[in-house]
Order: sequence, then C-alpha cells, then structure tokens
Amino acid sequence: MKELTLVIPAKFESSSLPKVLKELENLGLKKLVVIPKYDYETKKAVENFNCQIIYQSGEGFGNAIIEGINQVQTKYLCIFNADGSFDPKYLNEMLTLLISKSDFVFNSRYIKGGGSDDDTILTYVGNLFFTKLCNILFKLNISDVLFTYVMGKSEAFKELKLKSTDFTFCVELPVKAKFRGFRILSNPSYERTRISGKKKVNEFKDGFLILISIFRLFIKKI
Repeated sequence: MKELTLVIPAKFESSSLPKVLKELENLGLKKLVVIPKYDYETKKAVENFNCQIIYQSGEGFGNAIIEGINQVQTKYLCIFNADGSFDPKYLNEMLTLLISKSDFVFNSRYIKGGGSDDDTILTYVGNLFFTKLCNILFKLNISDVLFTYVMGKSEAFKELKLKSTDFTFCVELPVKAKFRGFRILSNPSYERTRISGKKKVNEFKDGFLILISIFRLFIKKI
C-alpha cells in the first residue's frame, strides 16, 4: 500500500492517536496527521511515530481534511479518524475496489457486513434521514452519507475543490463526486468504539448545518 496516504485529522487526540498509529505501522502506507497549531499535547504524543505532521492553518473538521488532501503526493488517499473508530482491516479491500472499478469507495455501516458501536438512536435515525434525502435529491445511491471512512484517487479528491470547513464536508464530498461523474462504490464497514474522548459532532447543531448544506448544494446544482 505504498501508494496510499491516510489523511488523519486530529484535534485533542493525544490519548488515542498513538494507539491508532501503532496499529497502522506495519501496513506500508503513509500517514499524514493534521493537527491544530495550539494542540501541543497531540503533537508531542505522536512526534516519534513514522508520520508526517502538518499544522492546520484554519479551523474545523472539513478544513483539516482539505488541507491534508492538498498535501498528499501518493496516487490514492483515505480519510481516517484519529479516535480508533475506523478499523484498518478494510483498507486493503477498499484499495482493491478503487484500483479495479471505482474512483471513490465509501464505507458504510448500514449494509450487510457493516455496523457501529458508536451510533445512538438519534444519530442512527439522523444518518438514515440525511442519506435518504441525498439519494432522492442527488441520486447518490449510497447507504451512509455521513460516514467519512472514504478512499479515493488523490487527483479525483483534488478535482472536487472541496470547501466545507465543518462537518458538512461529509455531504459535500459524495454530492460533488456524483455531479463530477466519478465512479462511486459502497463497501461494508464496522465502526468501532472510539478509544477515548467524546464525540465531536453536536447532533442538533451539526444536523441543522448539514440540512442547510444539502439544500444549498441542491439549489446550486454544484
């Protein structure tokens, strides 16, 4: 997997990220960790690992991923969480699908073989609602629009010119990929319990922002 880079946004993940990097160290891939300038603890916790660290110049989850994408030099990249919830055992399967028949592979918790230890009733219902809405409005034909365990060709990611700096990034990515005519596949994945820390998504606030983002994308037609 030497042509694969994991883009890992990490904000206050000093207790989990070292364990994540340890789990990844024998896979022969590149790790690009994006850390806010003020998060000294996370930087100190991982500075001795074999990974590239860049400091985020802006703010927000989406911004961190976008800044990471812009630094990738390998042929393929994958968004990868720093909290331990993404299982690396899916990476090889995703890469095989990507090379053989797709431009983007979106992992899904809601197809056979997938699942989640992290979902609550509220997030489960919200995810299904937003996924259904996006499939109706944009004909996406994916089953988990809010899950960012996504792998794609680096050139394709960069061609999308993504702009969302917050959690609405998760909607902008598949919608723009669809409207740019890229090939999209879904792949089952089980979301593990995070190693430590609290979920950074605010179900109500971020849910409202995601809803606004969906309708804004629909009106603009990308």
